[in-house]
Amino acid sequence: MKSDIYNITNETESLSAILKETEKVSKYAGLDKKQSGRLRLLAEELVCMLPELLSYNKAEFWIEAENKNIELHTSFTPDVTLTAERRQKLLSVSSSGKNAAAKGIMNKIRLAAEFLLLDYAEATAQMPMATTDFFEMGMVSSPVFADNYWSLETFRKQAEEKKGEHWDELEKSIIANIADDVLVGISGSKVDIIVKKAF
Repeated sequence: MKSDIYNITNETESLSAILKETEKVSKYAGLDKKQSGRLRLLAEELVCMLPELLSYNKAEFWIEAENKNIELHTSFTPDVTLTAERRQKLLSVSSSGKNAAAKGIMNKIRLAAEFLLLDYAEATAQMPMATTDFFEMGMVSSPVFADNYWSLETFRKQAEEKKGEHWDELEKSIIANIADDVLVGISGSKVDIIVKKAF
């Protein structure tokens, strides 16, 4: 089953449509109260990340469900008004204008999407080492996407081996503790974020 596809904007009603659609899919898939709550938490994490991404892009959202295997899909198309100046602002990574490493798993997933929307080689050259390390630890060769993609599950496995800061962030992250995987990759001219959870 594939839900309706929603055009997502920064408007509150648009973002709340994601949560409403999540509730409808929970009922359709026969999820119990606890499972529905977990799916809603994943959707809320996604909603919290969207406002900044939507500043530079147009997006669509839909949910795919097969039995109790659920995927939250968000697909971003770069805004044609993404000027060189706005692109440079995006590449500066932090609001301070310094190229500081992003903190927290959701911020890093958001950055993965933003950088894939830009010229990846240029973007990674300007990223701080800790952020580059984050991408490299989660990058996977893709049979699905147009190029390599970033996977939370791959990142989680590598972070577990190394422990350290990345592992600490994973332990504190809602999405890392609930989702089976989060994929960030390029499909055509779009960047897709897919949050996967099997109940």
